[in-house]
Amino acid sequence: MKIIAFAASNHKKSINKQLVGYASRLLNKVDVEILDLNNYELPLYSQDKEEELGHPKLAKDFLAKIGGCDGIIISFAEHNGSYSVAYKNIFDWCSRIEPKVFQNKPMVLFSTSPGSLGGASVLASAVQSAPYFDGIVKASLSIPSFYDHFDTEKQVLRHEELNEQFKDAVSHLNHLN
Repeated sequence: MKIIAFAASNHKKSINKQLVGYASRLLNKVDVEILDLNNYELPLYSQDKEEELGHPKLAKDFLAKIGGCDGIIISFAEHNGSYSVAYKNIFDWCSRIEPKVFQNKPMVLFSTSPGSLGGASVLASAVQSAPYFDGIVKASLSIPSFYDHFDTEKQVLRHEELNEQFKDAVSHLNHLN
């Protein structure tokens, strides 16, 4: 079984990428590929750019990663209450190629931020919209106050209750077969 995981952020020191890394280590007998959105940098989507460029290879490659996996983990960065530009741009390009971007894949969605709401707004948007793009959300969880709850040296959640909720969410991808 193969899972792809990524942070919906292009920040090189993304706390959401740390969360995705932790989630991937919790999966058993699963091949996990962690994608970096920096490897899928595309021109800012517009209809004019699409007419000029067609469908960029990197967008097709990203869709192929989704198509070739059995499940998806995404941890969303929240920028002004919404998706990061890096995520929104790759998503927009992909949706022009294949409107059902998530291709009927089971998904576990997270968000985190340094603040007390943990990116809850963007996570709510992602959970609500995923089914319209053929995503099957199995679980979701927002991790508030990242630096208070995540041990950045050990790369684990140190808050016991959140850690149990997190492990439970990830476990939904251990049982896909």
